[in-house]
Amino acid sequence: MVIIEEIRQRLYEIRDTKTEYRHFNARTVHTVDEELVLGVRTPQLRDYAKELSKRGDIEEFLLDLPHKYFEENQLQSFIISLIKDEKKCIEEIDSFLPYIDNWATCDQLIPNVFKKHKEMLLPKVYEWIKSDKVYTIRFAVKMLMTYYLDEDFDVKYLDMATNITNEDYYVKMMVAWYFATALSKQYDIAITYIENKKLEKWTHNKAIQKAIESYRISDAQKEYLKTLRIK
Repeated sequence: MVIIEEIRQRLYEIRDTKTEYRHFNARTVHTVDEELVLGVRTPQLRDYAKELSKRGDIEEFLLDLPHKYFEENQLQSFIISLIKDEKKCIEEIDSFLPYIDNWATCDQLIPNVFKKHKEMLLPKVYEWIKSDKVYTIRFAVKMLMTYYLDEDFDVKYLDMATNITNEDYYVKMMVAWYFATALSKQYDIAITYIENKKLEKWTHNKAIQKAIESYRISDAQKEYLKTLRIK
């Protein structure tokens, strides 16, 4: 347990002691009790994660789930994202996903190794997107958005996102974000899902809002999207 105690002590040492920052972080994350937010800034957490990822005993920390503090979960996401072995990365993601309890930790989990191993990631995305856990579903959609909207795009991925029935705000927001990004990268196909109202009303309108805010959408496309809002 030495490394776990060491990590917690370090987090206390590098936290921003200004109460306002801790309050801001807790309000932003929303689903985590403020008492469990230490107030460590993200750049410091990233740097510390890089340092920890090189340690031979880091597995002890990764297995110590559930973590107590928000920043410990953030560290876990950053460390897993740095794993270079794709099989090991999948194992660590599978172990960690059930314990993710907020959007920030979920969205910080961006495993770089799958840029070159998308074929291994995809079957897991199929599995995760069918979960009944909010942040597992959100993570699956985030992976579709991150890795499968460019040269590996397939229209069936849009259908996968469309068919999600979970009504949680953080799932619907990610689906909206996914479709807004799809509109910027695969406009000709994605726009048909908006035209045909494949998404429920809130997600439909939020996707349009986020697309209109994007610099990657043309002015003409934005004007057309405005006409497709559901009142």
